[in-house]
Amino acid sequence: MKIAITGKGGVGKSTISAALSRYFAENGYRVLAVDADPDANLALALGMDVKLAEKIIPISEMNGLVEERTGAKPGTFGTTFKMNPKVDDIPERYAHDFEGIKVLVMGSVDVGGSGCVCAEHVLLRRLTSHLILREKDVVIMDMEAGIEHLGRGTADSVDAFITVVEPGERSVQTFKTVKKLSADLGVKNVMVIGNKLNDKEDEDFIKRQVGEENCLGFIYYDKTISVSDRENTSSYLASESLKKNIEEIAEKLIGNVKNKEK
Repeated sequence: MKIAITGKGGVGKSTISAALSRYFAENGYRVLAVDADPDANLALALGMDVKLAEKIIPISEMNGLVEERTGAKPGTFGTTFKMNPKVDDIPERYAHDFEGIKVLVMGSVDVGGSGCVCAEHVLLRRLTSHLILREKDVVIMDMEAGIEHLGRGTADSVDAFITVVEPGERSVQTFKTVKKLSADLGVKNVMVIGNKLNDKEDEDFIKRQVGEENCLGFIYYDKTISVSDRENTSSYLASESLKKNIEEIAEKLIGNVKNKEK
């Protein structure tokens, strides 16, 4: 199962990506947590020490790897490089093991528009689309904020998009745009997790705006989560309410993806 988690900035994508990764790892799945956000902090959200996280070199910054696999120097534009580079060994060779989870940081590529065909982007897109899954393999991709990654087609081979939304109109609009663009990529399974809710009124607002049938679950505000962020610990391990909500969300997610496959 390959899941891309998206949403506008600040809605809690990394917290939820890390919590889902923790849940699946605890339950016997082989988990690859992919940080595809240029503002990479998924490793920290998992509870990794800051100094250890800083040692992780993003794939996009591995100039030798980019040139080896694409046949072009990083930053090269055009069609003189391999559009179908070998990537199947990258997760095993370059992901960092952390408490039963493999963590892979993609890094960013400075592009002048959605039509970038630079060497780094070709490698990252190929890697995203070619992650081979076996039974009980889960890939959780923490995407960049907003919708630009959909314009580039970076995550066009996932089983589902999860859009994290807050109880507000701007956040809801991001979901609606993600849903539309995902359909253009052939991904029709777009679901919602409501985050940072204060009361039932917030929950009802999200259900009305996105459709209750699209909702995977809801996570209410818990100060423990913000404290764990400040202390650089795992929110999933610190917050009992988050852990319970994620368990329910993950089980519903599994059922949803299986039903879509039939």
